[in-house]
Amino acid sequence: MKCKYTKSQAYDRQFLLDNMMGPNSMKMLEELTQLPQMPELKADMRIMDLGCGRGLTSIFLAREFGVQVFATDLWITATENFFRFKEAGLDNRIIPIHADVADLPYADEYFDAIISIDAYHYFGRDEGFLDEKMAPLLKKGGTLAIAVPGLIKDIPDDILAEMLLSWNQEDIETFHSPEWWRELLSKSQKMDLLAVGELECYWECWNDWLQCDNEYAIGDKKAMEGGAGKYMDLIYMIAAKK
Repeated sequence: MKCKYTKSQAYDRQFLLDNMMGPNSMKMLEELTQLPQMPELKADMRIMDLGCGRGLTSIFLAREFGVQVFATDLWITATENFFRFKEAGLDNRIIPIHADVADLPYADEYFDAIISIDAYHYFGRDEGFLDEKMAPLLKKGGTLAIAVPGLIKDIPDDILAEMLLSWNQEDIETFHSPEWWRELLSKSQKMDLLAVGELECYWECWNDWLQCDNEYAIGDKKAMEGGAGKYMDLIYMIAAKK
């Protein structure tokens, strides 16, 4: 599959740069939704956008697929995102929610899909998290689709000097290889792991992010331009509730 990112490239570039919080999440999501293991997204679906940040992925989901999106984030307030969705003309399709992933305010079996772009690696690395926090919220057969920054291969315990140019030990511990994620998610008793792989948009997404004025993008540039880019990856995971 060769993704052309025709949908995400139609959005105002400055708007994207102003609202990115990591590698271009809209391109990551566009490629993720085109993977053969992803179900077709339809207008009658309820989708949680988990760790939505400033809502770029929520806007993409609502506009491109007509789904009902619950834009859920801890760090960006619901009010801030509401006004952004309203300005985009999508406040009738996107519900902004300010919540911690440890205590999500949703009913069991409420969602057709949970989608999480550039967020799951911060909170989903414990073995029980998938079955305890994600699976109950999905309908039977519902989809969990994830895309996160990671590593081509897991690095040794002595952290590479290039990575330390931007990130501390705690940051680096969130980065793992496709094999690491496959082993973790395969332990689930409630979800079937359908696919784990590498996104093609890696360099495009990182280059977009590094062009932002965001202080974190400026910080990340030190490592990425200092050699860490050769170790990094963008990883996708798709699972379905049993």
